[in-house]
Amino acid sequence: MAGHKPEFHDRREAGRRLAIVLAPLAGAHPLVLALPRGGVPVAFEVAKALDAELDLLFVRKIGAPGYEELGIGAVVDGAEPQLVLNEDIVRQLAPSPDYIRAEMRRQLAEIERRRSSYVGGRVPVEVTGRTVIVIDDGIATGGTVKAALKGLRKNRPARLVLGIPVAPSDSIAEISPECDDIVCLAQPDPFYAVGTHYAVFDQTTDEEVVRLVREATPFGHSHGSPGRPTAMRGARGPAPG
Repeated sequence: MAGHKPEFHDRREAGRRLAIVLAPLAGAHPLVLALPRGGVPVAFEVAKALDAELDLLFVRKIGAPGYEELGIGAVVDGAEPQLVLNEDIVRQLAPSPDYIRAEMRRQLAEIERRRSSYVGGRVPVEVTGRTVIVIDDGIATGGTVKAALKGLRKNRPARLVLGIPVAPSDSIAEISPECDDIVCLAQPDPFYAVGTHYAVFDQTTDEEVVRLVREATPFGHSHGSPGRPTAMRGARGPAPG
């Protein structure tokens, strides 16, 4: 990694650069969904620039019976939470429906606890019929983001867009079928890890998440009803920085 120059100073700068490429979606009055915690500072800058509503999107893994580190699926937060299963692993392990239901309830309870700690009693924003932009600070393997997109798709957004500052090209290719557009500012090779592409990559604190969500409360409420989906031309793949 000698001589490696990070693509971004910090998450806020990455968000401002991402917002420039996502700007054509502003007319659709999109909903910006941030994956906590690291995705929140990035998403805040996007929501601010596009004057778009900002909400959080929680994804919780469901582990295999007796092997919690092995994910058989995930629960995706939202006004209508969704269960996303890895069908190949489920076929191999054949966990009982009762086990899956119990784990889904347990993870939904944890999602509710985390959501309450960040946004209080505010309910998730409905995504059906909306242009939705999912934001994270970067992708390595992409498992969490892929589950998030699969879950959101079940709730029938009008358009589903993924916005990320940095990711390896093979992860982008794998995730691509799960959404309508991907905006990824940098696909370095070799990739290393997400944090190596930022000059400053401190852990995002709970306090910062709470503060940014509060500051974003006015965003997106001057439009009236949500707009129609807007096409983005040439947004997929790396963009100039």
